Amino acid sequence: MIRRVTAAGLFPPPTYSHASVVEAGSKLAFLAGAVPLDEKGEIVGPGDPVRQAERVIANLREQLRAIGSDLAHVVATDVYVVSGDPSVLSEVWEVVEASGLSAGPHSSTLLGVACLGYTGQLVEITATAVVPEEARS
Repeated sequence: MIRRVTAAGLFPPPTYSHASVVEAGSKLAFLAGAVPLDEKGEIVGPGDPVRQAERVIANLREQLRAIGSDLAHVVATDVYVVSGDPSVLSEVWEVVEASGLSAGPHSSTLLGVACLGYTGQLVEITATAVVPEEARS
């Protein structure tokens, strides 16, 4: 269903693929950005990008579960981190790797940005996922 491609003529990416190809007939889900808010709408881990990344992954899992999918079926992500420091971006990426999200490997872009939508928010992940055949209605 998902074919992940690493182009032979390009530098091999460490934990992601250059492209993810989904065959026609698959159901795709385009998820809103997962953010580090708890069920009351409060920021989790103020000032701590690693803690926020962990909550973002947990919230992304919930979004995926709601549509009958999971992290293994994510084909592409954009990971936004409020920081210009590559070491902070690396710390957040380590959370992404530890979650199993990059096990595909999936196609991803990691970005340092100036700010995100919620006051105190340091991390957000947008995702595109396949909804497995057995979850379709």
